Amino acid sequence: MGIVAEYNPFHTGHAYQINQTRRMVGWESAVVAVMSGNWVQQADCAVADKWTRARLALMSGVDLVLELPTVWATASAEAFARGAVAILEGCGVVDVLSFGSECGQVPPLAQAAECLDSPAYRWELARCLADGCSFAAARQEAVGILLGKETAELLSTPNNNLGVEYLRALRGMESRIRPVTVQRAGDPHGTLRQEGARSRFLSATQIRGYLKEERWGLARPYLPPGTTEVLKESWNGFPSLSHLERAMLAKVRTMEGEDWAALPDSGASEGLPRRLVGAGRQACSMEEFFALAKTKRYSHARLRRLALRALLGIGRENIPYSPPYVRVLGFNSRGQNLLREMRERASLPVLTKPAHAHRLDPVGRQLFELEARCTDLYDLCLETIQTPGREWTTGPIRL
Repeated sequence: MGIVAEYNPFHTGHAYQINQTRRMVGWESAVVAVMSGNWVQQADCAVADKWTRARLALMSGVDLVLELPTVWATASAEAFARGAVAILEGCGVVDVLSFGSECGQVPPLAQAAECLDSPAYRWELARCLADGCSFAAARQEAVGILLGKETAELLSTPNNNLGVEYLRALRGMESRIRPVTVQRAGDPHGTLRQEGARSRFLSATQIRGYLKEERWGLARPYLPPGTTEVLKESWNGFPSLSHLERAMLAKVRTMEGEDWAALPDSGASEGLPRRLVGAGRQACSMEEFFALAKTKRYSHARLRRLALRALLGIGRENIPYSPPYVRVLGFNSRGQNLLREMRERASLPVLTKPAHAHRLDPVGRQLFELEARCTDLYDLCLETIQTPGREWTTGPIRL
């Protein structure tokens, strides 16, 4: 079975999803996780590098960890899902896709997914956007008009929303992978609890807050055994974009409208590049930049993704239509058996060593070199700067 995740970090909620999915599809099912690399969808650094997070996943129930390249890992939900599902499809050994959702049922999410791919939806979306709504609000309103308020409200929560995008991706690829969903338990995404309050699960946001302050004892109950020890062993301070604040500010101050328009999801037809240029010419910090550029239509999350992609050098021309390879970040003995199967069944080249990138076609090689640059920039976000080139020297984790 396949799972798409950031594991930022791997916590007890992730272990719960694996156990519940195995309860549904069979306890002997191997788990293939497509995991974001060093940069995550919140347009931020991952709490630990991708090899450390792959190790933690392998320690806690995953058998094979594959990388979701940064160009998809830092994208909107639609592109994020499309890239991840393409990797699961391309590896040739996955027959089930498991994802968490607030509603816990596939049929209503599938109904919403079908609606989002219909001509009627596109017409209603255009009308709602013309009224000045943000994309998320217009999307939900358009679905409400076509399917009713109850179905539309499914799109108001992050895991349902991402689940719908997985289903759309499966439909678009005419995939034979069967979707199943596990109802999300515990705190909603992004929730912060009062200190001392107890729960079986804690949001990743809260756990990252504890790790940032190095309050290991508070985080430990919500992390699988051995996690805090591995994190402490590799700890190089909490990764933070604040180390690149001036570099990001320099970037946005020197970008012209055509530079912003060349970025994915830049809203070139909506006048967003012009607004971003104006914000860049006035801001003295990145938070001020986001505050100046933000409107009802342009969310803070979208602006953060654009600024990060500008820093990383991710333009439309850097993003292939679909992933050109499968990159292995880690595996255990059962995962090694899956890799043997993939030699016969994968429709994409499988990279088990960095040197294998030299064999890729130009599109694949260009993407790998971009990933190497993204890793070098991630390493500048650590307390002690790492020697560049880790992407080319670090092989998969083996447990």
